[in-house]
Amino acid sequence: MSNKNINLIGWILFLISALGFIISSVGSFWAMFGSLFFLVACIIFLIPFFRKDGSEE
Repeated sequence: MSNKNINLIGWILFLISALGFIISSVGSFWAMFGSLFFLVACIIFLIPFFRKDGSEE
């Protein structure tokens, strides 16, 4: 298994945990805010995995 695949699996697990945090924080504004912020950060870190090679600046 390549390092890229391991990293991708790790980020997918982070996304799943972010969704779990969102579900558990229903009813608490600040917990929900932090959970959504964490989810967005995970998605941003996943962008390079779905870009074609050479599109980096």
